[in-house]
Amino acid sequence: MTTTNTIEQLAQQLRNASTNRIACSPLRAIIGLEDIETAYAIQALNNQLRIDKGARVVGHKIGLTSKAVQQQLGVDQPDFGLLLNTMEVWNGGSISMQDLMQPKVEAEIAFVLKKDLPAHEISTVELISAIDYAVAAIEIVGSRIENWNIKITDTIADNASASHFVVGHRPIKLENIDLVNCRMEMTKNGEEVSTGSGYACLGSPINATLWLANTMAKMGTPLKAGELILSGALGPMSNVTAGDEVVARFTDDEDVNLFVSVSFTE
Repeated sequence: MTTTNTIEQLAQQLRNASTNRIACSPLRAIIGLEDIETAYAIQALNNQLRIDKGARVVGHKIGLTSKAVQQQLGVDQPDFGLLLNTMEVWNGGSISMQDLMQPKVEAEIAFVLKKDLPAHEISTVELISAIDYAVAAIEIVGSRIENWNIKITDTIADNASASHFVVGHRPIKLENIDLVNCRMEMTKNGEEVSTGSGYACLGSPINATLWLANTMAKMGTPLKAGELILSGALGPMSNVTAGDEVVARFTDDEDVNLFVSVSFTE
């Protein structure tokens, strides 16, 4: 693992990029592609600083679960980042481009937990029994790395390229939605920009969430009741600019119709 001084320097580099709104060069030039531990240490340092300033943890995001997104970004494994209350945008609301860096959007199924998860590996059935409900979500991803020139350690260090998130207002119990075969359509200003299905998310959003749950347990920080889990993209990301309105809709053959939207201003 890289030295503490290097971790602090690279964490500062990402903070400077965010503050100055000038993207920085890839961190992998310093930490390489294999040092996942250091990348998560950089992420944890910057997130703790946000928490120390008053932000609250509301959940986690899973990134890089879709083969389409992996191909877009040139990576081959999932990762995770922290969700803070300061990152939420209201459903149907808007966010200024001044608050974003190199933004893209992706449509996801999100879950809310009804009980704490244990600090050991769990099964699929145990996870399903711990989920209260699902909601539609749009994740606004962003990168502090210039031109989205990222590999796995770059995006992990950058809080899994997290920026903001939007969740829909219709909670649905798992027995009432086909998570594997549900269809996703995302439009921008009425034009289709991404399609996919639950299967595109590691075979199912449940599989992705199980990966996160067991990863967090191994790290000694198991997921907690009430946490929001963004389970990962069901299709390719799309760029956004000022004036865009993005709508994501999730349907299945059982009359499920989940909806979430967000607009972007100057």
